[in-house]
Amino acid sequence: MWVIRRPAARVVLLNEQGRIFMMKASDPADPYKPSWWEIPGGGAGFNESLADAARRELYEETGISKVAMGPCIWTQYVEFEFGGMRFESDESIFLARTEGELEWQPQKLEALEAAAFEGARWWEPRDLLASSEPVLPERLREFLPQILEGEIPKTPLDISVDLS
Repeated sequence: MWVIRRPAARVVLLNEQGRIFMMKASDPADPYKPSWWEIPGGGAGFNESLADAARRELYEETGISKVAMGPCIWTQYVEFEFGGMRFESDESIFLARTEGELEWQPQKLEALEAAAFEGARWWEPRDLLASSEPVLPERLREFLPQILEGEIPKTPLDISVDLS
């Protein structure tokens, strides 16, 4: 199996009502793996800053460009299988804000992403926190309430799941 080791960037996108934008995805290479909800993001390009990668990935996966990019709030190291490949990613997760509930209009998706994404929606935090559907990052429900309360960490918090 191919192993892709990469830096990556993701975005917690909130609107002024405090709703969070998430996309529903599944693994086109594994029909038995349950679907999940995830925040936008992906691998950083060669010599691309993580902040630039976050903005680019947000636009490519959502079509949303009118955002106020904030700081990196979380980091995580993740290992996962997707599309018949193994990923080992050092992720930086940024906070961004936008107005309204802009529609999901992906731009420039890779073929695997286009096959994986099933839809998107703006979640009310209480609904997301009460839901049992899988989410990525895995610890999103644990750390999102502090962000919604305006508690932005001065340095990014490591939200990695213990892989041991």
